Amino acid sequence: MTNPAERLVDLLDLEQIEVNIFRGRSPQESLQRVFGGQVAGQALVAAGRTTDGERPVHSLHAYFLRPGRPGVPIVYQVERVRDGRSFTTRRVTAIQEGRTIFNLTASFHRPEESAFEHQLPPRHLGDPESLPNLADEIRDHLGALPEALERMARRQPFDIRYVDRLRWTKEEVQGADPRSAVWMRAVGPLGDDPLVHTCALTYASDMTLLDAVRIPVEPLWGPRGFDMASLDHAMWFHRPFRADEWFLYDQESPIAHGGRGLARGRIYDREGRLLVSVVQEGLFRKL
Repeated sequence: MTNPAERLVDLLDLEQIEVNIFRGRSPQESLQRVFGGQVAGQALVAAGRTTDGERPVHSLHAYFLRPGRPGVPIVYQVERVRDGRSFTTRRVTAIQEGRTIFNLTASFHRPEESAFEHQLPPRHLGDPESLPNLADEIRDHLGALPEALERMARRQPFDIRYVDRLRWTKEEVQGADPRSAVWMRAVGPLGDDPLVHTCALTYASDMTLLDAVRIPVEPLWGPRGFDMASLDHAMWFHRPFRADEWFLYDQESPIAHGGRGLARGRIYDREGRLLVSVVQEGLFRKL
């Protein structure tokens, strides 16, 4: 069986069908909509494929406009907005069955010498090897994974390990701060293309971030009382990284109001260097 990390690399390997037009696969899944991280990662691949490859992406801003249908290919149209001396800008429109489902603007920057440097340190680092992976933690609680979760765990391209143990009851979540932290890395090698690592981490950035919004309200695993969908997503890439090496995703939610919840994330390497900053807003509706 193909390693899930290899399947992720294959998922990010778009077919070019015209100069600025690419087509991406959308696997047939049991989910009601295409995973947002997949669309964002593929759109960023399309944007990067139209650059000279010498300027890494430094930021992206994206909007999820309509839910995508699993199993239906997605076409990515790239607009070459600007090619300057230091910056390159691309705008990507994702289309499925004739309708726009997603927009992304990405900026690429030629690395320059820093005038000064500083960063916020992580709240905690710890040791990911000492923590159970997510599937094992759920198995320890339930005795066995439900078949749907077992299939999902086998296809999961990232190893996810929560720094704090999962809460399973409403009593445990009552009064909890809307903060979370997870260690993550791809479950296998992703190759040496920096764009693949950037797009793989973009995929991963949508996996757990909105959980921070739900932490004071309900257990993360078990029956869900809310339908949840990503509205917009922004990322800033500060330093080079590999998505197949451990990184800490520190997450918090400053507010949930009016049916929307905001989450912020900071991604660090094992030495505590800040690699990526993420902000995402989601829509939450009672089921």
